[in-house]
Amino acid sequence: MNTNKPLTLDGASRIHFIVGDPIAQVKSPAGVSQSFQDAGLNALCIPAHVASADLAAWTAGVSLSKNVDGIIVTVPHKFAYFDLCATTSERGAFLKSINTLRRNADGSWHGDMFDGQAYVQALALKGLKLAGHKALLVGAGGAGSAIAYSLATGGLRELAIHDQDTARRDALMQRLASLGQCSVVAGSSDPTGFDIAINATPIGMKEGDPHPIDASKFKPDMFVGCVITAPAVPPMIAAARAMGCNTLTGTEMFAQVKDLMVEFLMRK
Repeated sequence: MNTNKPLTLDGASRIHFIVGDPIAQVKSPAGVSQSFQDAGLNALCIPAHVASADLAAWTAGVSLSKNVDGIIVTVPHKFAYFDLCATTSERGAFLKSINTLRRNADGSWHGDMFDGQAYVQALALKGLKLAGHKALLVGAGGAGSAIAYSLATGGLRELAIHDQDTARRDALMQRLASLGQCSVVAGSSDPTGFDIAINATPIGMKEGDPHPIDASKFKPDMFVGCVITAPAVPPMIAAARAMGCNTLTGTEMFAQVKDLMVEFLMRK
């Protein structure tokens, strides 16, 4: 990436929004914009801070703009956007969760979800093979459900899911179990006995947050991951590294997500 090249912004620029609540923590607009322009496109990614209650109205409004080509979705809107899409990928339909939208020919929105695919790709780049392993995943929200889907279909022997919203956890477990590709069970914050432990919640973003997974139970041969991008090294990941664990940060995951989203948004 040529980060020294100034971004083009003029009346012909194509606009893609990244929408969330909050939004100040996202680091992606510059990188996504640079990826578009490195590919020869006059396109930019712009942050939008939109509350859940206003999401449908905001989406309807920006959809009227003929130079808005895409929407990237972050917390907490990934489930809501499933209902705001006219069409989705099979993966998006299974998860009922969306993190990227592009225009259909008629101007309506087509959505897909890349968090899980990106996470598994990032794990593979770290040298981790899923086959035969047991994984604990904390968080059954938008990112968590996507990661769970990709883990469950990626060769794991067992996937344990923990979420304080037990109804949401149980619904996800039931749907994943229906795929018949690995054992899916309820977990806890205790990583004992697992090869992989992943936090897919926002816990750890705020100073003083507890560890979402009991870091005192980490062992050096565990692989520990987290989806949080701010701070760049969440306290739980720092604790895992101190124990000698191999780790994956949200920033490392998002590098893979960004590439998949940009490829999707540039596809006609």
